Amino acid sequence: MRYEPIDKELFITNRKRMVKELKSASLAVFNSNDIMPTSADGTMPFHQNSDFFYLTGINQEESILVICPDFPDKKYREVLFLIEPNEMLEKWNGHKLTKAEARDISGVETVIWLSDFHKWFHHMMAMGGVEHTYLNTNEHYRSDVVVESRDSRFIKWCRATYPLHRYERVAPIMAKLRAIKQPQEIELMQKAVDITGKAFKRVLGFVKPGVMEYEVEAEYIHEFVRNGSRGHAYTPIIASGKNNIVLHYIDNNLKCKKDELLLLDVGAEYANYNADLTRTIPVSGKFSKRQKEVYNAVLRVQRAAIKMMSSDVVYFDFHKKVEKIMEEELLKLKLITSQEIKNQKPGQEAFRKYFYHGTSHMLGLDVHDVGNMYAKMALGSVWTVEPGIYIREEGLGIRLENNVVIQKKGVLDLTKNIPIEADEIEELMN
Repeated sequence: MRYEPIDKELFITNRKRMVKELKSASLAVFNSNDIMPTSADGTMPFHQNSDFFYLTGINQEESILVICPDFPDKKYREVLFLIEPNEMLEKWNGHKLTKAEARDISGVETVIWLSDFHKWFHHMMAMGGVEHTYLNTNEHYRSDVVVESRDSRFIKWCRATYPLHRYERVAPIMAKLRAIKQPQEIELMQKAVDITGKAFKRVLGFVKPGVMEYEVEAEYIHEFVRNGSRGHAYTPIIASGKNNIVLHYIDNNLKCKKDELLLLDVGAEYANYNADLTRTIPVSGKFSKRQKEVYNAVLRVQRAAIKMMSSDVVYFDFHKKVEKIMEEELLKLKLITSQEIKNQKPGQEAFRKYFYHGTSHMLGLDVHDVGNMYAKMALGSVWTVEPGIYIREEGLGIRLENNVVIQKKGVLDLTKNIPIEADEIEELMN
């Protein structure tokens, strides 16, 4: 692995917190992700199931965690199943975890080879006094997946094999737990943010008229990898000119031109945790008067939004207040009029022409992390703050995004050391 070893106490604590949420006489199963195919014999880079990693720290495919807190034999209350290393497998694909290594990473003492899973699972289901079987699914509110996952296949098999058992959903429990970051998780996210900041500063010294968007992307990945990241936390958005009014522009194939803006929505991954940063910079190294005017309006909205964030705030109420602040800024910019505001209808507000996305989302092991958007912002939860103004008629789009932790008093801005003031960006570019 590229990252520094994580203290196994994090994963031990996470499992203890999860067990407290289970009903008595329960068994819970968590699967690793599959290695996904491309075509022919090609595969995508492996990315671990976030829930599985959260509970084990294991970054290996074909792995299963079974937790049965009330099992009579304490040795089998936590069991990790792993693929058995063999000489041929390691010749082709490299090292696989030994039982001792898996124990050191996860803190799970009982590790059994995956080839014995069905025998042991049947023993646990039959002899463990199991009344509630918790199975995992992807219940993310933005999920639209048609590919069958390892979890989905396991659910089918389990229901067919044990049709009379009582099944429960573990996804809501995991979402509740993962929304509140432990101090060690915050440290890992800070590392991802710091790597992102280093890359952004590198890009500030690289961008000039004539460079290609994909060349800028390459500067980011260079700095990410050399600092221990596996790469981008998500598909990078390197959007120059008219592309920066497109929220998820990912082609990154145009030439950056003089007098244009370059919107950079790019974050590093570190130890499976993610940063999500957006900055908008002038290709020429200096903002025009109009560009700076709009830029500072977005920055004021962001700073006002950050000041409003607390554990007493519900996200959707917060977002509505941000929209009102944005409305005032758009009025000052003469993009909307008082008459338009007076005549607007709910859902068709004048500001929506120029600000048409949410202010924030949760961040963690997933870029759009799990959690309840209708609940109050939990202490220890991590959020993005990313207002933007997109003026199609001017071919001008600006978004600024920071990552903050909700604390008892205000927030901790993980991105506070990354340049954001227009004057500072100009100075660093020149």
